[in-house]
Amino acid sequence: MPSLIGQRYAAAEAALKPLVTTPVEVRAAYSDVKLAADRSQWTVCFQTPAAGSALPPTTAVELSVTAPGTPCPAQAGAALHPSKAPGRTPAPKSTPTPAPGGNGGNGGTTTGGTTGGGSVTYKSCAEAKAAGAAPIRRGQPGYSKNLDRDNDGIACDK
Repeated sequence: MPSLIGQRYAAAEAALKPLVTTPVEVRAAYSDVKLAADRSQWTVCFQTPAAGSALPPTTAVELSVTAPGTPCPAQAGAALHPSKAPGRTPAPKSTPTPAPGGNGGNGGTTTGGTTGGGSVTYKSCAEAKAAGAAPIRRGQPGYSKNLDRDNDGIACDK
């Protein structure tokens, strides 16, 4: 898989066209931004599979993009315009488990830093599936390399 981060969507799509037979899945990197019909000039912020990964022709490729002039979020699915009204925070999609002592450690999965997003963690794929969060793509809240056994950028997919 080539590195597509920072490229315009049109260039990324052109680079992938000769490599994969499945359509490229594209989504807005921000949860509260609608994807435009013409996204050719949008910038790629996140990609699955990761750069350098094997790319068989039938691989599902997903790109998260932002509108021109909009910086990439720290994590995929973050809100560009978070609600400022008190008590109006939307409920999380899954039941989060607080990370024990920050990033890393003893079999617990933490999704801060570069592997995932936010502070949602899952100790196992069974826990992620029970919360309705699986599969979890790299850059999404709850993703952890510990849960991505085949290192394809999608945790708890099997």
